[in-house]
Order: sequence, then C-alpha cells, then structure tokens
Amino acid sequence: MTIKSREEIEGLRLYTPGKPIEKVKKEYGINSVIKLASNENPLGPSPKAVNAIKNYLNCVSLYPDSNSTELKQSLAKAFNVNSNQILPANGSDELTDLLAKAFIEPDDEVIMADITMTRYYTTTLMMSGKPVIVPLKDWTNNLDEMLSSITNKTKMICLCNPNNPTGTIFNNDKFEHFLSNVPKDILVVCDESYREFVEDPSYPINSTRFLSKYNNLVIIRTFTKIYGLAGLRIGYGISSPNIIEILNKIRCPFNVNLLAQTAATAAIDDTEFVKKCYNLNIEGKSYLYKQFDILNLEYQKTESNHIWVKSIIDSTITSTELQKKGVIIRPFGGNWFRVSIGTMEQNEKFIFELKNLYKK
Repeated sequence: MTIKSREEIEGLRLYTPGKPIEKVKKEYGINSVIKLASNENPLGPSPKAVNAIKNYLNCVSLYPDSNSTELKQSLAKAFNVNSNQILPANGSDELTDLLAKAFIEPDDEVIMADITMTRYYTTTLMMSGKPVIVPLKDWTNNLDEMLSSITNKTKMICLCNPNNPTGTIFNNDKFEHFLSNVPKDILVVCDESYREFVEDPSYPINSTRFLSKYNNLVIIRTFTKIYGLAGLRIGYGISSPNIIEILNKIRCPFNVNLLAQTAATAAIDDTEFVKKCYNLNIEGKSYLYKQFDILNLEYQKTESNHIWVKSIIDSTITSTELQKKGVIIRPFGGNWFRVSIGTMEQNEKFIFELKNLYKK
C-alpha cells in the first residue's frame, strides 16, 4: 500500500526555479551562459560578507547561535526597532511558511494578487486555507479591491512591494490608508525583498514606522538580492514582539546557519557595495528600456532588479530559444517573461540574442 500525504499536499505543484547555468550548458553543448532568470546580484556577494565568512570557516563544526543574537542587534540598530521585533530566517520563504503554519486554520481566507510570489498561494493551500485572488491593477497590487475582498473569514493579506514579477510598487500614502482600514485581527504581510532597488521617493522605505501603530503588520526583508547572499538563504521578519514570539515557537532551533548569520551581519554595513549595485541597476534598466522601445515591446517600468516584458512570441519559446544562445530568462506563460537586470555586458548579450530571435 502506498503511503499518502495529507490531502492538501497532493494537489500542490513543485516550485520551478530558474534553470541552472550548468544544466543549460550540458543541454545545449555550449560553454558560456548568463543567468537572468532569478534576480540574483550580477556583482556577486558583498565583499564584507565574503571576508567575514572566510574568518569563520574554521567554526563550521559548531552549532550556530540559535537566537542569531548579533544579527538581530545589528538589524535592530539599522532600522530603529527592538531586537524582540526581529526574526532572522532561512530566506523569506521560511518566514512565509512559518506565518502560514502559525496562523492559517482550515477554511481561513488569505488575500493575495493573481500575479505575485507563488509561495503565498502554496503555503495557504498547505494549511487548508483558501486563497482569495485579487487581479493586479496596472500591474500592481490593487489595495482598494483587496480591502473590498475582506470577509469574516479573512485571516491574512499578502503583499509584495515591489511586486515580483512585475516590479511595481504602491506608495506610502496608499499603504498607510490600507493599514488603517484592515481589521486589527487580520495579519498584513508585506514582502519587501526588493526594497533597496527602489528609486521612487513615494515608496514606504521606512515602513517599520507603522509597527508602533499596527500590531498586525509583518514586514519581510532579505539579504538575497542587493547583498548577493542568495546561496546562504538568509532573510528576516520585523513585526510586533507578540507575533515574533509566536513564530519563534515553531521555527527550527538552528534555522539560520552560522555562515549566513556572519555574512548578513557584515553585509548590513557594506553601504558602498549597496550603492554600487543600486547604480548599476539604474544604468541597466535605462539601457533595457531603450532597447525594448526600439523593439516595440510592451514592458512595465520597474522599481526592482527585474523587468516584466511582453514577448512577440510565446514566452516559453522565447526562453528556450534564448537558452540555446546562452541566455536564461524566466517565462511566465502566454507572452510575458521576466528578465533580471545584469551587468551591462550581460544586458547587451541578452538584447543581441533577443533581436536575432525576433528577426527569424
């Protein structure tokens, strides 16, 4: 007899990540491949983080600090909150999972956008919750429609700002209005994984200031993107002490490894590296906008390190054909795809191959 999982698990689909570079090389017999599919930092990790890791390599035989004390203290100082309002985690994905496990009960409703991070949807189903899908408006979260979708069964609302994959934002005033109209017994989870790339001054860059007024707010951030630590899986949540205490009860005791804690603590202070990445991203998206205009492609201006683009042919075909030429992008079905902003050399390679593809 076959061992069966819970019914909720059987209907879930495996997450499909961006294709690895080595797999594309082997599949198409090519030597040079660039990956613009997973929004990774094209400049690599923070140099301060790398140096810190080197100094701790001889300590990997020891268990990490289960409390991530030093990292929490550094984050608390950086964002002017208390240490008991912070929970470091194994990437933002773990935080999303913990929130679902802690708060979603069978038949609870969780409001989210139709095109956004897929983990919100998966974790809701995993806990027998019901996703309530609200279509994007102008490719961004429709906060007004989300408010209208609240019922007495609503337990959580998931927001991504900037939104992945569309790169759009909602501004500070809209966010504050939204928070003020959400009942206090509903969790508002705001994923700010791409916040460091935002140019728009109306963006709620200091969203932690809302925590003193809204105890139902959870802010998720990460070291994956602008700090270049995707391989170490390190993110963190900021919320009320009560919510953090609840999440602490169910997390794994050593959920953040020693090298991740060490690297993240060092990366916080690497402002020079962050500025370099930020400026490179601005330069790259400006170049890509111009090239998309030349190709007469529809695209969404971004506040992130990736761009949402409409191909003139099916996005899966576009992706496959570009892989054959050594460029990995992320198709999203239909004609839409997401491309990460790389170095100028990578951006130029992508555009060169895209133009050649569309000439066929």
